[in-house]
Amino acid sequence: MTGDSPQRDGTPGLRPDRPAAASDQPARPGLHSLTAGRGMLFGGDYNPEQWPEEVWVEDVALMRAAHVNLVTVGVFSWARIEPEPGTRDFGWLDRVLDLLHDGGIAVDLATPTASPPPWLGHRWPETLPVDESGHRLYYGARNQWCPSSPIYRERALALVTDLADRYADHPALAMWHVGNEYGQVCHCDDTAAAFRGWLRERYGDLATLNEAWGTTFWSQHYGQWDEILTPRRAPYLRNPTQMLDFQRFCSDALLAHYRAERDILRRRTPSVPVTTNFMGFFKPVDYWAWAPHEDVVANDWYPFPGDPRSPVRAALTHDLMRGLAGGGPWMLLEQATDGVNWQKHNLPKPAGQFRLESLQAVARGADGLCYFQWRASRFGAERYHAAMVPHAGADTRLHTRVREHGAELRRLAPLVGQPVPARVALVHDWQSWWACESDGRPSDRLLVTDQLLRFYEPLWRRGVTVDLVPPGAELSGYRLVVVPNLFLLSDATAESLTSYVRDGGVLLVGPFSGVADPLGHIHTGRFPAPLREVLGASGEAWLPVADDPPLRCRWIADAEQRGDADAPAGTVPDPSPTGVEFTATIWSELMRAESARPVATFLDGDLAGAPAVLRNEFGTGRAWYLATVPQEAAMVALTDRVLADAAVTGVLPDLPDGVEAVRRGDTLFLLNHGAGPARVTLTEPAGELLTGDRVEGP
Repeated sequence: MTGDSPQRDGTPGLRPDRPAAASDQPARPGLHSLTAGRGMLFGGDYNPEQWPEEVWVEDVALMRAAHVNLVTVGVFSWARIEPEPGTRDFGWLDRVLDLLHDGGIAVDLATPTASPPPWLGHRWPETLPVDESGHRLYYGARNQWCPSSPIYRERALALVTDLADRYADHPALAMWHVGNEYGQVCHCDDTAAAFRGWLRERYGDLATLNEAWGTTFWSQHYGQWDEILTPRRAPYLRNPTQMLDFQRFCSDALLAHYRAERDILRRRTPSVPVTTNFMGFFKPVDYWAWAPHEDVVANDWYPFPGDPRSPVRAALTHDLMRGLAGGGPWMLLEQATDGVNWQKHNLPKPAGQFRLESLQAVARGADGLCYFQWRASRFGAERYHAAMVPHAGADTRLHTRVREHGAELRRLAPLVGQPVPARVALVHDWQSWWACESDGRPSDRLLVTDQLLRFYEPLWRRGVTVDLVPPGAELSGYRLVVVPNLFLLSDATAESLTSYVRDGGVLLVGPFSGVADPLGHIHTGRFPAPLREVLGASGEAWLPVADDPPLRCRWIADAEQRGDADAPAGTVPDPSPTGVEFTATIWSELMRAESARPVATFLDGDLAGAPAVLRNEFGTGRAWYLATVPQEAAMVALTDRVLADAAVTGVLPDLPDGVEAVRRGDTLFLLNHGAGPARVTLTEPAGELLTGDRVEGP
């Protein structure tokens, strides 16, 4: 099996900035087909194959009492359905679906191809994945399959075909769930052959590939296609463009398999939506490329209870899912009611925490809230993972809260399908992420997701709602566009950002952006070369910062920027809480202001006097550039100034620490993530949606 090669954009080896869904396809059923008549979806993963049949009847009764209206069935049931090659046992699944339908519970039916039974690996060991050191991984866990194995694909698609034929007309079937948490990587010979096929389609000939990969470096020139392997373990640093292309290939190969299963299901059930579960900011799979091929965007989200920034990470991830859904509703397909089992120290969730997390997802566009899993497993690797029904049974505090939450979600039905408006866009790109964090870079401390969170958190604290968008997205509807890190920058994306500012937008760009082209080749000249005009500034050196001594910076007062000799040195209209100085961490860049004006400068060492933050008037808009990673308070101060430039305000002024404010449709959500009560002043009277109580304004 080969992965789907990206379309050409006229330059060999380059991809368009955003994959487009096929425009010649008829409209597909989406999340609305599930929520219509059901309201907000509520449920979880259900694994009846782990329990005797008498428990199934009890489960359905408990689900009804908890207002569950959707469960995922069959994710890991391959061995139960096909106990031996070619045999089929659907009787048990027939009875499960009949019971659920009789109880008024819809089914998200999974293709059980994520975890093949032992007989597949035993009889056909070539279907098992191989790691980058050449070691084959065996069965006994899950995910033990090679995405490029023709035998695996043949067996998987045969099973999916029979599953679709069996249940296409079953009244319980409401959605198809393809596989589970795609992310497998393999380095076997089948994968190497598939990778070569993908490269042939991408580059056409070896001369173009050698140029794209820069194989004159370290004598890496390829004379025959068969010489090309996956980037396996090597004595030293591997070719960064080869690594980047392999990451592209792996994502495409998995997508090709997802689409193969999806197409079987669509042909047999054209009115049933198809999905699979994403995993937030999961690095190996480019979700921008995947999302157009899903009917419903769905995500798994498991926050760390002990992480004080967990609410911010959750909001960022939920905004990503809404972006992947094109601004529309999405599903939270997996979360946990309490502690999980796969962390080193699995903290429990405080009382009410899972409810708060669930409502946070609703506030940011989720129309479905499901959990892993319905009933806690007695055996297997996830015995200690929380569930909706714990080991102690239904007569428990936890299950009582599950029931209460199910009841209140019914009252949120008016929110289904409602939009989450945003005037700020945050640009994120998977392929740039891969390239930015390749080996051999100036610092391994400058991490893309850390930078996303650093730029996002001050907006979250101000109650400013953000859309996440890919490079090349339409930007004209946003007042502010934030680019925390875009290491790979094509000419088309650079022109899009430049035009956006020229036409009146406000742009904020973070460090180490615009460094390389989509092949990973460094843009020559002063950086960021493709954005030099719009930023009005350019750089000549990337300089990681030592932990000690600290690198200090100072805000420049507006009057100082104008050259007013009477201006008091070191004052700004809105100084940071820690004063006019701040500390730069991790990273710095030696920049030159051209048409831009410095807003902050470095104070120490060889960088003394050089710009740390710059602002440039360009066309009818403004562009800001941040040449370092400032401490948190300075990041808040910068964000406030950029928001003022863009005339963007939060949904409520003066939010207390720990209170999240976001508007969905006509409903304002106020979510208190703090340890104690918080007081918020409303700007107008309102009705409390869950209780019906009237809340007065100021």
